[in-house]
Amino acid sequence: MQSYGCTMTEHEEAEPETPRQEPRERSLDARSLRGLAHPLRIRLLAALRHDGPATASQLGERLGESSGATSYHLRQLAAHGFVEDAPEHGKGRERWWRAAHEGTTFTEELHRDPDPEVRGAVDLFMHEIATIHTQELSTWLGTANEWPEEWSTSSDMSDFTLRLTAAQLRELNDKTHELIESYRDLAQANPEDTAQVRVHLHAFPRKSH
Repeated sequence: MQSYGCTMTEHEEAEPETPRQEPRERSLDARSLRGLAHPLRIRLLAALRHDGPATASQLGERLGESSGATSYHLRQLAAHGFVEDAPEHGKGRERWWRAAHEGTTFTEELHRDPDPEVRGAVDLFMHEIATIHTQELSTWLGTANEWPEEWSTSSDMSDFTLRLTAAQLRELNDKTHELIESYRDLAQANPEDTAQVRVHLHAFPRKSH
């Protein structure tokens, strides 16, 4: 199973959310994947997960899109259960939206679905996530000197080449995810010293030359 949080970060909000009972991550099936696999919808969902509730107009300004476009695609995301109303943030006729889950997962079976439309949705989704990761890294490299030294020197951009079996690669990924998850609630101890941190994990085989 793969996890994408455009994935998988906690909200930064001025006010605490009303407690909800939904699972923390949304597991995709063929239908919900087709509902999400649109570049703007993926970016809208990422924005709500990373930065908390917002209106269609606010998201349009942030993403360089018209409020009409963001409003339409937010409604489509809501129809598939990815976003929901956040009425506690509304003022007057403003409609506020929030992400219904913190992350997204799907299994490898979707890669091998017999429906070419589903496989095309997987391909679009994966490439859009890769684009978001690239943009986030580029933004960090362009703004790193604006952060205090303890933050800029604590960041990481490393890569490693290992020789593993497929089973060992899966074990490595599982252990890495487990370690990352163990840090999720540490911010509660010293919230004034924290910043939202994005962790990208790419691990894949390549052909040797």
